[in-house]
Amino acid sequence: MTGLRVDQGAVGQRLRVPRLWTVVLLMPVSWLLFVQFAAVAAAAEPGPGSGGFDADFVGKTMRLDYYHSGNAQEDRIALDRVVADGPWAGSRTNLVDALDLGQYCFEVRDAGTHRLLYSRGFCSVFGEWQTTAPARREWGTFHESLRFPWPKQAVQIVLKRRVDGVWRELWTTTLDPRSPVVVDAPAATAYATWSVQEHGDASEKVDVVILGDGYTAAEVERFRATVRQLTAKLFEQEPFRSRQTDFNIRAIDVPSAASGVNCPHQGISVRSPLSCQYDIFGTARYVLTFDNRTLRDVASTVPYDCAVILVNGRTHGGGGIYNDQATVCAESPTADYVFIHEFGHLFAGLADEYYTAPVAYETDGPPTCEPWEPNITALLDPAQLKWRDLVEAGVPLPTPWNKEAYEGASRSAGTSPKTTRADGDAAEPSGAQPAGKPVTAREALAASAHVGKVGAFEGAAYRHKGLYRPSIDCVMFSRHGNSFCPVCRRAIERVIDQHTKR
Repeated sequence: MTGLRVDQGAVGQRLRVPRLWTVVLLMPVSWLLFVQFAAVAAAAEPGPGSGGFDADFVGKTMRLDYYHSGNAQEDRIALDRVVADGPWAGSRTNLVDALDLGQYCFEVRDAGTHRLLYSRGFCSVFGEWQTTAPARREWGTFHESLRFPWPKQAVQIVLKRRVDGVWRELWTTTLDPRSPVVVDAPAATAYATWSVQEHGDASEKVDVVILGDGYTAAEVERFRATVRQLTAKLFEQEPFRSRQTDFNIRAIDVPSAASGVNCPHQGISVRSPLSCQYDIFGTARYVLTFDNRTLRDVASTVPYDCAVILVNGRTHGGGGIYNDQATVCAESPTADYVFIHEFGHLFAGLADEYYTAPVAYETDGPPTCEPWEPNITALLDPAQLKWRDLVEAGVPLPTPWNKEAYEGASRSAGTSPKTTRADGDAAEPSGAQPAGKPVTAREALAASAHVGKVGAFEGAAYRHKGLYRPSIDCVMFSRHGNSFCPVCRRAIERVIDQHTKR
């Protein structure tokens, strides 16, 4: 960010302007005004320092836990605790986030100079709940964490929220690593860990941890086999196949006293170690854990950048939230697809591109600004389309496709009111169709103009109007999508690069 910035959270503080009297006698007034403005801007918004990782941090992770409360209009933050969270697995060179992804972001700044030391974008369970109907009439509270390299000196933590496309400060606090409130001790966990693949130092790789939930000690070997199966499927997909050596994959066995997880809509009550459950936000197949503290404590057993939970469930489901968590019901027939789809959410902030399946989120009204997600657009200005360079000459914007036939086929197939993000597209009728039967959703997609091309196809992110996706089909659109589209592939590569490039 450039230019003059006044910290909205610093109520009552005055902006400090450096004295410039020695310059007054030597420069014309116009030059003085320029120098003075530049000096004020620099004082208000210091840039990242050049001291490097070792000058500002040590090689372990600090975790700030907090409670995020509010309703559809309000956010409130309350500090829970600050703890050690295992070794630092992130990059030691790309400390400032250049991706500009997420509904939220946080900054770690030097407490004295306000120099930016570290930043990351993310999404949260609270942010999703805030878009549901209950948030309009009641308050909710969710536990969240910020993870960053352990600072050597006192730092200021600044939490921001994206409002109509603009970052707004939400909360700030100052942390001194020498303070007695900071617990410099690892979590007391005793779980077996093992490596699926390791290709180098954690600071130069994407480090993924996979945890099991609802697997008993007798089922641990099945969990391990499923981990290998699903990760193998992920690395069959581009760009993961070409970038496989940029990933370290580690797993943690988390034995459960009972098999399975909580599934209210089936009348199954289970208290599993990570507290994953179906029926999140009243949507049967949406699966998450609200027990963030336990998830982070267990995951910290190994170095990690992102955490995936394999749920011991045979019913289709899962969920994924950018830089927060991903789940997949690993024993279901759709687990291969769901694992890849939800990893797209978790790792690269990819939006759901489907729109015919009902969801718990309220999406009424036209979009008011360009979405931050890299794979959807409001197409407010086709000339400024964020993937314009991938659109071939002759492909119109917006791009026509077999939309009405597809929507008709989806309605004919019958979409359950309890579908979720994990579902992707509406299910198709099973079995051979007799002559004269209306086309299926898959056939409608295949018959569309510009199949295999990048464009701007209306219908995305739960909206049939006003939002556009880059391709007819993709892993983020439906189970028929056999691969990530070029736009999604590029977005994934950019995240890999931020973790791995020096």
